[in-house]
Amino acid sequence: MRPGDVFPESGNRLPLIEREALDPAGQAIYDEVAADPRSLARFKGPAGILLHSPRLYALNRPYSQFLRFDSGLDARLRELTILVTARELDSQFEWHAHEIVAKSEGLEDEIVDIVRRRKRIRGIGEKEASIIELGREAIGKHRVRRSTYAKALELFGAETLVNIVSLMGHYTAVATTLAAFAQQLPDGEKNDA
Repeated sequence: MRPGDVFPESGNRLPLIEREALDPAGQAIYDEVAADPRSLARFKGPAGILLHSPRLYALNRPYSQFLRFDSGLDARLRELTILVTARELDSQFEWHAHEIVAKSEGLEDEIVDIVRRRKRIRGIGEKEASIIELGREAIGKHRVRRSTYAKALELFGAETLVNIVSLMGHYTAVATTLAAFAQQLPDGEKNDA
């Protein structure tokens, strides 16, 4: 059941942004989002919320695009990182959008299930296990054990590890935004994340 303060067209507590309500710079950003084939939710999700502050969105967009597409992390591990973040923060909208992408990028159902159900980490690759453990500790426990950090550094190197942690941080901010504005799943969708 949709909360009473949620707008049906946006699926959150803010109305769907209207292009005409934006200044020329905001309209240019709006047009970029509308034309971006990589945007998962278009204006019904984080972009639609952040566009209510076009200058903030203009600053955030290049950072987000870098972390998702240009940070050197392979797409399968990138999506695993996002799913771990979504799970640790119980962000259903984020989980729903990225589970589909993760599977299309080849992330195995077994690994998705380990994350979804917070199962023991066993029988999977070292990199996958490291990302899951790192996210569970950094986000879920608010501290990372020395051994977890050392293993992640060994597996990924400093630059990629910084990018992984920054991706987790970025999606933590996204999850916080989605929670504050009560972003709902698309009509007819539900998940158990």
